[in-house]
Amino acid sequence: IRPGSAVKKNKKQAPSPKGPRAAPGKKAELKKPDLKDFIDNKDYAGAIALLEFERRARETRGNSLMWLAFAYFHNGEYRKAMGLYDELMGKPGYDQALHVYKACCLYALCEYESAREEAEKGPYADGLKVRILFHVAHKLNDEQEMMKYHEHSPPEGLGDSIEDQLCLAAIQYLRAHYQDATDVYKRLLLENRDNLALNVYVAMCYYKLDYYDVGLEILQVYLAQEPTSVTAVNLKACSHYQLYNGKAAEAELKVLQNASTSGDIYQDHDLLRHNLVVFRNGENALQVLPHLMETIPEAKLNLILYYLRREEVTDAFALTKDLEPTVPREYILKGVVYAALGQQTGSLEHLKMAQQLFQLVGASASECDTIPGRQSMASCFMLLRQYEDVLVYLKSIKAYFPNDDDFNWNYGLACAAAHDYREAIEALLMVQSERYRSEFTYITWLARCYIMNNEPQRAWETYSRVETSNDTVNLLQLIANDCYKMGHFYFACKAFDVLERIDPDPEFSDGKRGAAIGVFQKVVAKQESTDKLQEVVRLLRNTNNPQTEYMVNRVIRKWAQENRVQLP
Repeated sequence: IRPGSAVKKNKKQAPSPKGPRAAPGKKAELKKPDLKDFIDNKDYAGAIALLEFERRARETRGNSLMWLAFAYFHNGEYRKAMGLYDELMGKPGYDQALHVYKACCLYALCEYESAREEAEKGPYADGLKVRILFHVAHKLNDEQEMMKYHEHSPPEGLGDSIEDQLCLAAIQYLRAHYQDATDVYKRLLLENRDNLALNVYVAMCYYKLDYYDVGLEILQVYLAQEPTSVTAVNLKACSHYQLYNGKAAEAELKVLQNASTSGDIYQDHDLLRHNLVVFRNGENALQVLPHLMETIPEAKLNLILYYLRREEVTDAFALTKDLEPTVPREYILKGVVYAALGQQTGSLEHLKMAQQLFQLVGASASECDTIPGRQSMASCFMLLRQYEDVLVYLKSIKAYFPNDDDFNWNYGLACAAAHDYREAIEALLMVQSERYRSEFTYITWLARCYIMNNEPQRAWETYSRVETSNDTVNLLQLIANDCYKMGHFYFACKAFDVLERIDPDPEFSDGKRGAAIGVFQKVVAKQESTDKLQEVVRLLRNTNNPQTEYMVNRVIRKWAQENRVQLP
């Protein structure tokens, strides 16, 4: 059971009684539905309707309240089941096992301390008490208690029964020990071929190990028999999301919608509502995810991702600061949030924490050779400004991200910072997101790469396409200074001229004059065309400065007359 939720939640199914049809013209004889048929078909809503009817009609059935509690529990109505168990425990000489059944309800309602107290009152009997206490200890992070049940022999510990081994495998799965869980499930599957649900558990483990194709192949064995299983179809949809995209994943859920009799399959199942938000790239996230955070652990992580994508870093941090990571993806997500907040606020403390979180993942033996592990080490070195090391890790996984804007952004900036400008241009131009391409950081780095790669014309064109803003002056300064440094004096002169008109700062005037001399020098050396000199002289005449007048009239014009170059 998944605490706080149920695979079937108040799902109403229309009973479909089987039997011979009445002859035409004759009234069909109504036959009372059989409880066993409802239970065998997992139609717990139907079972509840039958048992409640019998209860109101005062019809006698052996253990009717127990059956009704059983149906309520499996239909996700834990408090109603618990109320019936309380009613039964109010009778003299009641079965002590009822305490354990009530503990299961409390566990499903996430009331773990109460579940522990209630389970302790029950007998060890068939091992259910040990299993529920083992899961409660996991939820309460009580390692000592977990080891007690793991190491002891029955009846006070886990044994070799299929139920106990399934319990152990479930804990291994929840603790992210997916390979250990897989080993248990595969062994059980070899011994119990007819237990088809084991194929689903093995497929879930392979999904967590990123073997999506293998998981789908194993899952198909179960789907062939149970094509409308919510759990199995949902797992198939998630695998398609990882392999393809959200649309492909959502298409897999149509089989459930078509088979549903309630009208809206997503309202009946918390897990499907949660995953639909993910498949639709965060649509309705604020309406769905906050209510599921206590029952579906991934809901909190996906809500953090939603805030990050919307650049609402403060909201993301509010959810992250109390998060105690237990698996690599949680360490990575916490690191991303701390890095984003550190960059936004200039907090070195948060950047240091992010760097340490990334290093923990990237340097761990289990993750160092995985794609997320290498991305983590690249992020760690990026924050340390060790760009050569960043590229070592990013180049090793580049083939897996041919059209990923985030990867191309990071790879492009790392190449630029490591002075590999040609590779940087190629990576940055592969970024497709208009939001990314309009960011000042992207524009300035692309302009710098063009200049350093001896393509100043493209840098100037980049500036020409930018709308005027406060950042425009900074971009012009970058173009002016970088072009001057690289000897692209014509474009440096143009940039300084615009800057001088915006702000008559003497530094801009001096830079403009220096760049003009550079253009003149290149024209004299026949490395630049004379039309560039003509345009520079035009720009110089915009400056009312004696030094500029002397330079134009006494130096440049004299050379132009001697070399028959016409000047404005």
